[in-house]
Amino acid sequence: QVQLVESGGGLVQPGGSLRLSCAASRMIFSINAMGWYRQAPGKERELVADTKVGSTTYADSVKGRFTISRDNAKNTVYLQMNSLKPEDTAVYYCNVHTFTTDYWGQGTQVTVSS
Repeated sequence: QVQLVESGGGLVQPGGSLRLSCAASRMIFSINAMGWYRQAPGKERELVADTKVGSTTYADSVKGRFTISRDNAKNTVYLQMNSLKPEDTAVYYCNVHTFTTDYWGQGTQVTVSS
């Protein structure tokens, strides 16, 4: 059973930065996409960013502030978050999508508050 282990969440002031990491417990084959989603209280889970071979997608609300990257050899995906805003407060979930399975992390809390 593959587990996705997230780290890097926490409390940060508006304008600050955080870097989220997500590592798979073992090698995953046939990856179609790796990405990050988030869910704020009372809202649906939404895509923040994902990366496929040859393309990267960002939610409009994070373009220019967040950067997704991946290390294929380590089956690890990162999310660098800069210029954080209070509306970025949410639980952030890592996702790995293969052609047959979706894997999810347990979620890491990001709170942006002064």
